[in-house]
Amino acid sequence: MRYLVRAACLALATLVVPPAQAEPALRVGATPTGLPFTFLDTKTNSIQGVMVDLINAVGKEAGFVPAVEPLQFSTLIPALTARKIDLISAAMFITPQRREVVDFSEPVYSYGEGLIVPKADTKAYSTFEDLKGETVGAQVGTAFVEPLKKSGLFAEVKIYDTIPDIIRDVNSGRLKAGFADSPILAYYVKQGTFQGVRMVEGFKPRVTASIGVALRKGEGDLLQRINAAIAKLKQDGGLKAILDKWGLQPSADPS
Repeated sequence: MRYLVRAACLALATLVVPPAQAEPALRVGATPTGLPFTFLDTKTNSIQGVMVDLINAVGKEAGFVPAVEPLQFSTLIPALTARKIDLISAAMFITPQRREVVDFSEPVYSYGEGLIVPKADTKAYSTFEDLKGETVGAQVGTAFVEPLKKSGLFAEVKIYDTIPDIIRDVNSGRLKAGFADSPILAYYVKQGTFQGVRMVEGFKPRVTASIGVALRKGEGDLLQRINAAIAKLKQDGGLKAILDKWGLQPSADPS
């Protein structure tokens, strides 16, 4: 009898299904000052925005849980290559120079640089040349800094840690103009926090590119899963819904 009980227990043990393995958590770097792509929501003390919604949707499809961490824009790639984070999901252009250091997913959104000037300045600026000899500002680590400097047109190109810092100096008159990601500038101006600046609607961007999710080189399986998730979101309308939520025009989506 004792033998039969033991045998029955062993048989039951072989039928027990092991608990489902938890999805891995991946650390995701994002900036706290990139409205509407990534920003610090003071109500929840968490990073929110387009690229946070995107990486959450991608993680659901690709089988990982994103843990979003706030970092300054200029530190994102160094943090990724140093393995302090696993992914970057922010308003970061996919450029040939960055591709030499990290890999990028398929693009999710495209735009160029925008221009802000003091509201009292009503001149219709359309190109860099229209601001020849002036002092302008741009954000450190962005794709806009080098073209501004290489143009040789400006008295000085001041470099700032964040876009709000640029807007603040244009607002106070310390800068003639500021250049930054067009959707981010437009979002800040729309919020009305800085009453003394305006977005120059007729400005033609010199640098236009796409943003995507960045990851370390050599992680082909993860890149493949992320790209498959992005393709699905483009096809089923998930990406459009995210863009619509944050007031971005889906026509700028490179898909």
